[in-house]
Amino acid sequence: MNSLSKVEDAGSPPPRRGMALVLGLVITLMMLGLASLVLQEGSGVGLMVGATLCMAMLLLAVAAIGWHLGVRLTRQHLGEQLRETRMQAQALAQLQRDWHWASDGDHHLVRWQPPRDAVASSWVGAAVTQTLFERFQVPADSELRSALSARRNFDGLPVRDEAGQQWLLRGVACFDGQGRFAGYQGAAEPLRSEPRSEADEHAAFAYTISHDLRAPLRVVEGFARILKEDYGLQLDRVGNDHLDRVSGAAQRMHAMIDALLSLSQLSMRPLARQPVELSQLARTILDDFSRGEPSRAVALHIEPGLVAEGDPLLLRMVLENLLGNAWKYSAGCETTRIRFEARQEPGRCVFVVSDQGAGFDMRFADRLFGAFQRLHSAAEFPGTGMGLASVRRIVRRHGGEVWAEGAIGQGARFYFTLA
Repeated sequence: MNSLSKVEDAGSPPPRRGMALVLGLVITLMMLGLASLVLQEGSGVGLMVGATLCMAMLLLAVAAIGWHLGVRLTRQHLGEQLRETRMQAQALAQLQRDWHWASDGDHHLVRWQPPRDAVASSWVGAAVTQTLFERFQVPADSELRSALSARRNFDGLPVRDEAGQQWLLRGVACFDGQGRFAGYQGAAEPLRSEPRSEADEHAAFAYTISHDLRAPLRVVEGFARILKEDYGLQLDRVGNDHLDRVSGAAQRMHAMIDALLSLSQLSMRPLARQPVELSQLARTILDDFSRGEPSRAVALHIEPGLVAEGDPLLLRMVLENLLGNAWKYSAGCETTRIRFEARQEPGRCVFVVSDQGAGFDMRFADRLFGAFQRLHSAAEFPGTGMGLASVRRIVRRHGGEVWAEGAIGQGARFYFTLA
């Protein structure tokens, strides 16, 4: 429930509770009136007292019903006005060209909302842990730091975020009904002194991913941990299992963010082309896999003398992902059979990684190289779904192509070329 709802609820006592009190009083008076009639039956005084109490009872009942209806109508009217005010505020926010931000009394950001049609993330919440000083570079001797310390309004103060983007900040200090400082409401205007380079765009994207996505995720993870520590003994097995699932999902999301950042960095890393011995590289990778699972029966074939021109680190990532998939999806086989070889086609050399593992349905082959696309459940074969997306991006940076063939239960073959 948001703060406006809390204010609305705190303005008057719940009408049902007040109605119950009044009806209780009415019933009490009725019982007294009936008791008076019984004890003094035939007495004029008793009849008069009983009639008076009954009349008071009827008047109180009418008053209670009228009061109850009046409160309900008033609350309904105020609720409609409150909803209209919220809708107007949201509409005005969408018409603004600047970003909106808000902080609490400790300068923790609780709102970061882009203007309409901006390609960026937005969030609103009272438990986001990022502070204004973490979002922007605010030196200790800056005018902004001085204004924040003095809790005064400021207008058009320049700052830079961690990606190097310059902003102009405006802020208005807010106070609650008791005069206590409650934070700031403000706007942020991004400055465009010169066209942004591809590197700047990449840095801004990486910053948005690493900060804006992780901030609410840290909140989910933190509260799940608090619930587990403080209330775990009061929950049954199902409740604790739900909390474990929430924590596990948060950890998987962190891994997916890391994978997405790694994928974005592949586009910016300069290529260091040189001859790379792919056969030796593949043998090293598979030897590492075998040492990790010495009990697995394996039958490996690596064609000797395979050499390609490319970036050694990036081509290692290609083979690690392709051979790693072959190793992973062959886990259920009695013997792990993996081959790495090449074949000559007109005008190009095609490298092939094949296995006899779980395979896949060719109807969904176009999904294999998409980010976070998986054809098997994470419970059966763990992973983030970013490996093959990275392979395609690296291969295309080398001027080549990658594709796959397979069948369910009959293994898979991955082909790639390098210019």
